[in-house]
Amino acid sequence: MQFFARKRFRDLTEQEILALAISSEEDDARIYRGYAERLRGEFPATARMFDGMAEEEDEHRRRLIAAHAERFGETIPLIRREHVAGYYNRRPVWLVENLGIERIREEAVAMERQAERFYVNAAANCTDASTRALLGDLAAAEAKHESLAENLADEHLDEASRHDEDLASHRQFVLTWVQPGLAGLMDGSVSTLAPIFATAFATQDTMTTFLVGLAASVGAGISMGFTEAASDDGQLSGRGSPFKRGLSSGVMTTLGGLGHALPYLIPHFWTATSIAWVIVFFELWAIAWIQKKYMDTPFLRAAFQVVFGGALVLAAGIIIGSG
Repeated sequence: MQFFARKRFRDLTEQEILALAISSEEDDARIYRGYAERLRGEFPATARMFDGMAEEEDEHRRRLIAAHAERFGETIPLIRREHVAGYYNRRPVWLVENLGIERIREEAVAMERQAERFYVNAAANCTDASTRALLGDLAAAEAKHESLAENLADEHLDEASRHDEDLASHRQFVLTWVQPGLAGLMDGSVSTLAPIFATAFATQDTMTTFLVGLAASVGAGISMGFTEAASDDGQLSGRGSPFKRGLSSGVMTTLGGLGHALPYLIPHFWTATSIAWVIVFFELWAIAWIQKKYMDTPFLRAAFQVVFGGALVLAAGIIIGSG
């Protein structure tokens, strides 16, 4: 019902089009300043870039207000994006916390492209020559904003600044997602080996083994997820959102255990066990590769630690189950 209560764009009067453009420019300037404030501490060069873009939006708003005052007076009707059916929406500013630095810059380019389309359509819906000329000029200005963003980036983001910000962004990604996920994958892949293979060799019942593996994997995932989320709120350590870290740790722990539990859905014991051994081999080498790629751990050392440790746990499970 809310959609049908909105006014269609083609039914807007020229005064309403100007009012909508004014409120949209105000919102965009606030969004850019919000980006700038949230990024200023960690990415000061990109923050200055968004300050420059906010100033451009302020200039557009002043030109639109002057045009409205000349044609319709000082009182501007209250009309915003959410009042118009099919009008583009902006991403809430707080979601910037979930975006990488390059993704935020891309978001700004997308915003300018949407604004350009709005002004093109708005100019087509106006008959007054001066208003149409203004909207056409703003459409052209928004079309150039992609290069403006690049120019601002060149002005404020020299090679050293961009390199420093990329390093900081990569470090944050590793701290928030990779480290907790890797810890979860290691725990899920290694710690569940003993109970799963002990059950397998003790019962030689594939369905029982699968249910034990499923319970161990899900239980470990829940435990690891809550432990990671509760261990550090990220404010002092800079490790990021506890929810994200808990999610990464919990999901990867569960997947690590399920990898070698799922083969036991196969009824034939030795077929299931052989496939599970192969999966364990690839899981352990994948952990070593992740350590090498993201944690700068020498590959051979990582492989020895993970594969040797995993082999010990696997052997313990088989020996206990066979005894």
